[in-house]
Amino acid sequence: MKGQFRYGMRIHSPDRLKKMRQYIDFLKLRNARILIFSAFPARLAYGTVGLSIFFKAQQSTHSIAIAGFAIGLNSIAGSLTAGARGAFIDRYGQKWPLRLLVPLYFSMLILMSLAETKSQILVMAFFLGVSMPPINLSVRPLWKIAVDQSLLRTAYAIDTSVMSTTGIFGPIIATWISLTWNAKFSLQLCAIFMLIGGLALSFSKLSRQWQPEPKDDKAPPMYRIRALQLLALEGAFLGIGWGAFDIGIPAFTTQENVQSRTAIILGIAGLFNVFGGLFAGTISKRISPIKGFLRTYRIWMIACLPLAFTYPNWSMMMMAAIIGFLGGIQMVFYWEVSEAIRPKGTAVQALGWLWTIEGSFAALGSAVGGVISENYGPRWCFVLTSVAMISGYFVISLGIKHFAAADRLPTEEEDVAALADTEDPAR
Repeated sequence: MKGQFRYGMRIHSPDRLKKMRQYIDFLKLRNARILIFSAFPARLAYGTVGLSIFFKAQQSTHSIAIAGFAIGLNSIAGSLTAGARGAFIDRYGQKWPLRLLVPLYFSMLILMSLAETKSQILVMAFFLGVSMPPINLSVRPLWKIAVDQSLLRTAYAIDTSVMSTTGIFGPIIATWISLTWNAKFSLQLCAIFMLIGGLALSFSKLSRQWQPEPKDDKAPPMYRIRALQLLALEGAFLGIGWGAFDIGIPAFTTQENVQSRTAIILGIAGLFNVFGGLFAGTISKRISPIKGFLRTYRIWMIACLPLAFTYPNWSMMMMAAIIGFLGGIQMVFYWEVSEAIRPKGTAVQALGWLWTIEGSFAALGSAVGGVISENYGPRWCFVLTSVAMISGYFVISLGIKHFAAADRLPTEEEDVAALADTEDPAR
């Protein structure tokens, strides 16, 4: 939102008032309300599932390493199928993938909540990833038919905020239920959320009406585009680092017997990630995507270095806020870069295949992080995060010549599309 500050007082510009009217106009639209409220429970399910799996595995096996492997298997199964899901939706639509996968995912969550042995938990974690319904992959393109072009940016901004809110409160709900009662109840609640939201979305009129974006038959295959290859390699490094980070936090709090702080730390990171994304929206049109991406990447990388020296108290919470804020800024530039270099007609599958790479290596990072935490201590997970970020930064900076298409100010269409792409493309 635009505005000026002078002598400590905010001057409300016409642009600000126009923006406020756009939000009011947006919320008056029936299709907008239907899309937000139908997808909300399913997104809340995704917000709770990660820590629910972790605490279920840890409570049943009393092993942090097994908990890490469970999350790793879940992540790799979801990420390996993300590209295929994206390609299928781009070609055939989204109605039947949702109607088939939502009940299947519900069933897998119930079965996992009842699992007790190590092998049962690991097998169910894997099949949970395979059956992951493409909620965000489906919601993102529906806004183009739900609202007018003039309200599309507003739609993406509100939708991203709603999604980020579920990412904040989901871990809090999962941690509270898992530690107050048992993680199996958290998984069962997650199943109910997914069934309600997923089916509501799949049977909505918007989902039935949506048609995939036309494909450019003259464009080269995605795997031959050097810039996409570099983004995939960078994503592999980053995936390992953040997979280790996602295990390092609950592992550290578990070892120090302050498990309730897990949700607080991750919630702070998620909240400031929203703030960072909103801030990036005010500056993204003043700098080319690739330059903004590398500049924020450099700051983000340096800011992560002290993470290994923190403890699950105010120090880690402060670092979570800084990392989350910078990550939110960097994410918007990342998706602007991907929008600038991807072939036409690959809006969903380009994200899906990038996440296939990053998510697969995040799964590896989670599994490795569980072993590292149990044998050497969770601080080494954060060291791995920093090393991975440094590696990813140099991959992009050394190959910057291949990102010429992203070295210009983004068009309005690309900028709006980038705001939509801040969702997890595996889900």
